[in-house]
Amino acid sequence: MKVVIVGGGAIGSSTAYHLAANPHFRGELVVVERDPSYARASSMLSASGIRQQFSTPVSIRMSQYGLAFIRDAGRALAVDGDAPMLAFKEHGYLFLASESGTGVLRGNVAVQRSEGADIQLLDPAELREKFPWLSTDGVAAGALGASGEGSFDGPAMLLAMRRKARALGVKYVAATASGFVRAGQAVRGVMLDDGSVLHCDTAVVAAGAWSGRVASWLGIDLPIVPRKRMVYVIACREELPRCPLVIDPTGNWWRPEGNFFLCGRSPGEGEPDPDEPPLEVTEAMFYDHVWPALAARVPAFESVKISSSWAGYYDLHLFDHNGVVGRHPSVPNVVFAAGFSGHGMQHSPAAGRGAAELVADGAFATLDLSPLGWQRLIENRPMWEKNVV
Repeated sequence: MKVVIVGGGAIGSSTAYHLAANPHFRGELVVVERDPSYARASSMLSASGIRQQFSTPVSIRMSQYGLAFIRDAGRALAVDGDAPMLAFKEHGYLFLASESGTGVLRGNVAVQRSEGADIQLLDPAELREKFPWLSTDGVAAGALGASGEGSFDGPAMLLAMRRKARALGVKYVAATASGFVRAGQAVRGVMLDDGSVLHCDTAVVAAGAWSGRVASWLGIDLPIVPRKRMVYVIACREELPRCPLVIDPTGNWWRPEGNFFLCGRSPGEGEPDPDEPPLEVTEAMFYDHVWPALAARVPAFESVKISSSWAGYYDLHLFDHNGVVGRHPSVPNVVFAAGFSGHGMQHSPAAGRGAAELVADGAFATLDLSPLGWQRLIENRPMWEKNVV
């Protein structure tokens, strides 16, 4: 069997690694990646957090698998005794809710706890006691991941999966895919922009924010679009002891990173959020929206300054903000794995393993990702992920 994977980012490289390591797979694996430097790849520009505070059970389970994968990466992804260091920091996530948002917060916590997540539900007094630097004005409750949540070195994980996949015989091709060769319902090859064709028995679409465009080559409507998200690195003179990643009711977020803090936000209701905008940082967003909200929540942030910043793309799935992992009935030898709307890095181990199992085993074997299949799109049954940061 010959498999061609379109996209060599975190999910594509995870698929390649898991498929090459699958004892049931026998064949040739090729990954097509248009930017082998990964300079503008979403995987390399991710803030790389991992949490269990999602609203859908399948997302929580994917995070739990991802956490186990990160903790075991030094062993599983070692090549010739050289073990990667993914620098997992278990600082937790803290979701804050206003009075109007407490119902959703409590409902999410109930789902998370039912899946074994270690989540604490805190009232304002408990929040002030645990985090004395935090203002609770307008806050009615908070949900804190007491364990199993934090940040890690996402670029190191991507490069380690890629290196391990290559050590297992996977070939990476630096080229841009431009279409598919079809024979009836089957795809027989991936066309490249130089006119050549990589013949295949199975194709995997893991093209991140451009997966909707790739799906259109097959006549499939997949509403995944690239949306710019910016990260600001700020310096603060005061320490914030035991600071987790905090998501404010305004949608702004921040987390510690060494002696600095990362922060950002998604555009609010009515704000422009165009498809595939240029990856240029807009500092006005920080000064107009992020900084005022952070300073109101943490008085120590009143005197911060920007040290640096960057921008990357979310592969935003407009249908329900959840990923798609599965085969489309119109082209059954194509597996899709994309659309995780900002949580693709942390879910890449599970998404890649699921896609690999569909290819090698014909079904999900380790983690049931069938809720992320195409059927919900075909039947117009969105499964909304409410906790998109």
